[in-house]
Amino acid sequence: MVVGDFPIEIDTLVVGSGPGGYVAAIRAAQLGQKVTIVEKENLGGVCLNVGCIPSKALISVGHRYASAKDSDDMGITATDVKLDFTKAQAFKDGVVNKLTGGVEGLLKGNKVEIVKGEAYFVDANTAKVMDEKSSQTYKFKNAIIATGSRPVEIPTFKFTKRVINSTGALNLDELPGRLVVIGGGYIGTELGSAFANLGSKVTIIEGADDILAGFEKQMTQIVKKGLKKKGVDVVVKASAKGVEESETGVVVTYEAKGEEQKVEADYVLVTVGRRPNTDEIGLEEMGIKFLERGLIDVDKQCRTSIPNIYAIGDIVSGPQLAHKASYEAKVAAEAISGEKSEVDYMAIPAVCFTDPELATVGLNEQQAKDEGYEVVAGKFPFAANGRALALNATDGFVKLVSRKEDGLLLGAQIVGENASDMIAELGLAIEAGMTLEDIAMTIHAHPTLGEISMEAAEVALGKPVHMITK
Repeated sequence: MVVGDFPIEIDTLVVGSGPGGYVAAIRAAQLGQKVTIVEKENLGGVCLNVGCIPSKALISVGHRYASAKDSDDMGITATDVKLDFTKAQAFKDGVVNKLTGGVEGLLKGNKVEIVKGEAYFVDANTAKVMDEKSSQTYKFKNAIIATGSRPVEIPTFKFTKRVINSTGALNLDELPGRLVVIGGGYIGTELGSAFANLGSKVTIIEGADDILAGFEKQMTQIVKKGLKKKGVDVVVKASAKGVEESETGVVVTYEAKGEEQKVEADYVLVTVGRRPNTDEIGLEEMGIKFLERGLIDVDKQCRTSIPNIYAIGDIVSGPQLAHKASYEAKVAAEAISGEKSEVDYMAIPAVCFTDPELATVGLNEQQAKDEGYEVVAGKFPFAANGRALALNATDGFVKLVSRKEDGLLLGAQIVGENASDMIAELGLAIEAGMTLEDIAMTIHAHPTLGEISMEAAEVALGKPVHMITK
């Protein structure tokens, strides 16, 4: 880091190097800006280091292990299948290191200056970047804040050695024999499923009426069925009261159906939400306008109440998704460069890597009706698809929601094998303003899971080939 009293002058300062920050820095540099990116920890942010990527690596390990132990239906019997958890963690870490190294290479290749330290905004054109030894002042024309979020800590479950957040869960040295998960959202359910596949006895405690809020009940019921098969106990309408911790484990107390219950475990994983990292960087002193829960108010170009300061990702309204942050990053960088880019979230997908996977994009049937549309929906099951049968992965369905008057696709929901990949086609269809007929008339390779989307479109059109309707 350059140390001195004279400020360094740049075009754009990006604070945070997660999937929002590093993408913003690269796109801004591509558009001719002189860019500096500041990161206080590791390049790649939460997503690459302790979030999306390592969790999916661990989920993949769990799938391999579980299928190796139980493929009797396909005529495969494996004996003495063993899990080396240390080696599994090393695999996960290797994936992370490759991607974070790739981010560094991309930033340098686009001539973005990388600075390690913490940023503090002095005013709308000045920030100090500090590390343990020194500080440097930067003068900038524009700034993009992409500081992400951190796990919420609840008073009765302070984080310790045995009371852990998602970061702690992904970095355990040992496989828990028993694990309690507080919170049945996408993080808790994904990690709960992963550890169950690896052999842990998992209990999920959720305060709401059901797990996985935001997904339709007909989708989450299939996931709950899968969790039950793994031996996961799902307790809903429950309130976690407290935890007693010892050197070797925990006892979690919760209340359900008016009765107090206790469950013993090696660890308790708390996944009750994430808090935006908007404090302690000088934003309030600058006068930036905030919404509730520490979120920053922005317009459709991700511009804050201070015109040359932009904010993206988990620190602004909307779902806390890595791909949303990356999308907003491009919009902000292009807006700074004078382009007319602005956000449009109609076709932003949401995915949960449970067993089976969940994916949704656009409006579900009830949301479409609530917005005043007269809708037609078509649903086709995985169980009637040749590829799904061959994969022995028949749980789930694809559902398409369309406008009745012209068949315009309004939304899609998928629960099933590879839903995370299948949703992209339907997101593109919504973005491009396609109709049910467009999807039905697109030739899909056979046998593939993608055919299920085509079949669902045919169901909605009233002329399915592979389903008998009354």
